Amino acid sequence: MAGGQSVRRLPGTPRVLRAMNDRAALDLLVSQGPLTRTRIGELTGLSKPTASQLLARLEAAGLVRTTGNVTGRPGPNAQLYEINPTAAHVAALAVDQQGITAAVADITGQVLGEERVGTDAVAEDAPNRTAQLVAQAADGALAKAGLKRGQLHGAVIGTPGALDPRTGRLRYAPHLPDWHSRALEEELAEALGMPVTLENDVNLAAVAEQHDGAAQDVDDFVLVWADEGVGAALVLGGRLLRGATGGAGEIGYMPLPGAPLSRGGERSTARADAGGGFQRLVGAPSVIELAREYGAPDVRTVAGALGHDAVRAEIARRLATGLAAVVAVVDPQLIVLSGEVAQAGGEELRALVEEEFTGLALPRPVLRLSRTEGNPILLGALRTALAATRDAVFPTG
Repeated sequence: MAGGQSVRRLPGTPRVLRAMNDRAALDLLVSQGPLTRTRIGELTGLSKPTASQLLARLEAAGLVRTTGNVTGRPGPNAQLYEINPTAAHVAALAVDQQGITAAVADITGQVLGEERVGTDAVAEDAPNRTAQLVAQAADGALAKAGLKRGQLHGAVIGTPGALDPRTGRLRYAPHLPDWHSRALEEELAEALGMPVTLENDVNLAAVAEQHDGAAQDVDDFVLVWADEGVGAALVLGGRLLRGATGGAGEIGYMPLPGAPLSRGGERSTARADAGGGFQRLVGAPSVIELAREYGAPDVRTVAGALGHDAVRAEIARRLATGLAAVVAVVDPQLIVLSGEVAQAGGEELRALVEEEFTGLALPRPVLRLSRTEGNPILLGALRTALAATRDAVFPTG
């Protein structure tokens, strides 16, 4: 153009519209499974010729494939189309004090291989021990899936604590001393040879509840994780609230009556004896300790401890106290109880917590138990990895 001006491509051009239609069709195939050309056209509002061109384009790109025909109805058999599962693969990993669990899935979300590696798999004094453990877990899952690293598009790792975007260091995870490198994300990416995303484990459990569990119908909710550690994930307007340092939801450190304060500042991220606040009231070790104080010295499990009526009632009261503070600040529509304590207490514990809210001058959110099956952290990591990979692989304009 005159004056050296370039033409700016505007939304609505044929290329952009094609990409939008392609992505809409791919998302439908992900969510609904195999569909006919006619059904895709109906759901997207596209004409038959346009839907045919779209499917031919996606098939040529290796994103869609045919998978049989619809039979048993009048007229010619209609061909079914589905997402090509080999178009991309992802890895999801969940870290805890005892080890790392890894899963490898295709782009449809089908898990192809899973591996568990204990912390004793690599010597404590080994160089780059954390990266070695992660690599062993991922490689084990890949081997079971019949895949190699080069076939993975990325990995999401769920870990206790939060990665501070300012420093690159993991905070609020004193029980994982090997995970406090200033270049942790880069080291893990180098060890695996692929992009890696580190995410807080409780945040990932909330992602699982959004997609597959108790929060599928809610945009404003809090997931409270009561396990060895205690934390929360805050989802407002359908989006995770992370905070300035990634530490939003670290309610385990929340000061409450009856619990020692958690002190140490930044140093607490590297001290194994850090603890206090809400976590010292409702964490799994405290539940067992309370049962012993109530005269049950042989109780060794959380489920056994919460089998005692008095223990269950006291833990419910403590949980309600902490939840009341969260509700007063966030005012969620829903609270989801997850983690070992919630699972062991079950519906009886949930009902007691709900009863404790009666009469409080606060909003009363719906209170549900987690409804995810299996490891919610691993499932959330898988959902997160799939979302990122689909954005990278599927046309977006």
